Amino acid sequence: MDVARSISMAKESLNTHQLKNELLSVLKSEHPTMCRRWFDEIQIIGVVDGSLIVQINEPVQLKYLQRCCVDQFVDAAQTVTQKLLGVRFVGEEGFDTPTDSSVVVMGDVHYGNSSNPYQPIDEDMLICPDFNFENFIVGPGNRLAHAAATAVSTKPGQAYNPLFIHGGVGLGKTHLLQSICQIAMRKHRSMKIYYVSCNGFMTQFLEAVQSGEMSSFRHRFRAYDMLVIDDIHDLSKRDQTQEEFFHTFNTLFQSGRQIVLSSDAAPSEIPFLEERLISRFSCGLVACIDPPGFETRVAIIKNKALNRHIELPDDVAAYIATKLDSNIRELEGAITKLQGLSLLDGSLITLSMAKRAIGGDFGGGPKHVSIQDILDAITTYYDVKLTDLLSKRRHKSITVPRQVGMWLARKNTRFSLEEIGGYFGGRDHTTVMHAIKSIDQKRDSDNQFLRDVEQIEGNLSNLGDNFE
Repeated sequence: MDVARSISMAKESLNTHQLKNELLSVLKSEHPTMCRRWFDEIQIIGVVDGSLIVQINEPVQLKYLQRCCVDQFVDAAQTVTQKLLGVRFVGEEGFDTPTDSSVVVMGDVHYGNSSNPYQPIDEDMLICPDFNFENFIVGPGNRLAHAAATAVSTKPGQAYNPLFIHGGVGLGKTHLLQSICQIAMRKHRSMKIYYVSCNGFMTQFLEAVQSGEMSSFRHRFRAYDMLVIDDIHDLSKRDQTQEEFFHTFNTLFQSGRQIVLSSDAAPSEIPFLEERLISRFSCGLVACIDPPGFETRVAIIKNKALNRHIELPDDVAAYIATKLDSNIRELEGAITKLQGLSLLDGSLITLSMAKRAIGGDFGGGPKHVSIQDILDAITTYYDVKLTDLLSKRRHKSITVPRQVGMWLARKNTRFSLEEIGGYFGGRDHTTVMHAIKSIDQKRDSDNQFLRDVEQIEGNLSNLGDNFE
């Protein structure tokens, strides 16, 4: 019996609409922080070969589900059906075979259907479906950056090239970069797009140098139609990598292909950056993102709550916006905390709850500490190479420092589990969760290890103090 016929029979044997509603209900109850409004768009197709077939046609959402949500959906499916089922996510026309081109499988990715396929998009960090233009709240401080990003996504290589977006931590730079990728992928299906962190670029470069595969590295990076790099300021002090990126930039720019960069600082303010790179980065459009004003913060809070199906009264949104004004990640952290308290108490979110929750410490840890600072602290303390730390190696001498780095990143930065995993060699959020749990256990049982971690934290705290 072929797969299509199996699905047809499976549809007849169960109420897919009812199953979807029950599945989403369990997910919202058991995994509320994971659930998003766009989950309502999924379709239950049927059960084939012991797996519940879940369809979502938007390719970025599809990949996100496959990378981040399998275990939670499996738990929910088994709870609802009382059967030992797996879950398989598919895109449009993704039912012919398990390796159909519309199915995303961890590594090389193909989107779309057989009649109009998407060009594979490579990514160093997972693109979050929430990071689209529809969810980006435009205000006075980000209007230019948003307009430029929109133009670049629809007319890559023609509007602004390069586009350089800079601003403080947690102000929406990554959101705009990922939005550009999503729109460009939909509107220009033949484009070859690569989304990568600066650390990812550096790691691949160093690995290519060590393995003698520079020719392959250059051919790959200089063949993209759009190169999108987050946190380009991490090139600071990396002379050899700056040299290579200069030539990559020139090749892409001279052939009219789009380059999009983000940074915590304007090109001229990035320390130890070569003048020729400053000149290249500044030759297109340089757009700054400033911290959002009060009204923009209120709109951001309401939008994020809506996407999570959280009922947030207007006075609570206004209170959060008043108390937290430095960056968007703080706002998101407040919403997550209130959601957790609401679920714990089984009560609605109120202004008094918000006052109790936000009266505490949001952030902790040293200020102005970046992922790069943590990577530098780890490699120095444990005397390991950055390439090894971000590689696939699993030797204890590498895995323990890597896990400590993830633990420190979770504690001392505003990055999500997915973002942290991306910075540590493209690992998924479950790997980061496991690392955090392992380090917590080891700190409780090993006094010497506890002192090691405290020493590294102390070094980071001193770094934060020096920036005050």
